[in-house]
Amino acid sequence: MLNLSNLSPAYGSTKNEKRIGRGEGSTRGGTSTRGHKGAKSRSGYKRKSGFEGGQMPLQRRVPKFGFTNINRVEYKAINLDVLAGLLEKNSATTLDAAYFVAAGLVSKNAKIKVLGRGEIATAVEVHAHAFSKSAVEAIEKAGGKAVTL
Repeated sequence: MLNLSNLSPAYGSTKNEKRIGRGEGSTRGGTSTRGHKGAKSRSGYKRKSGFEGGQMPLQRRVPKFGFTNINRVEYKAINLDVLAGLLEKNSATTLDAAYFVAAGLVSKNAKIKVLGRGEIATAVEVHAHAFSKSAVEAIEKAGGKAVTL
């Protein structure tokens, strides 16, 4: 009968650990499989990350270009057709950042920009950090209001 007291791994599925540095008789004494001399044979050896044996490393071969603007503001885009889909599911009068977070469209700290793809038929007040011109026109045409945070 098979139970926890007599479980063992399948034959050939496990190997014994190499016992390194345990004398010449073990065949792994002496240099302990590290070869003779050089940095790699010594304790504390650590190769620099990206080192390619003296060859010019990829990191230095590839040219640098462009720059990162530290003042760039990244918006999460939400289109009108997405808003219309949300309004079909439940009839809200205002769509604000907390509503979008609850709907799973944006993360808590994201800045929101409403874009003009699609159409919206319901009059609704939309609160966001930015709007495209076409989105504002479409929201106001439907009788709603676009409020910039």
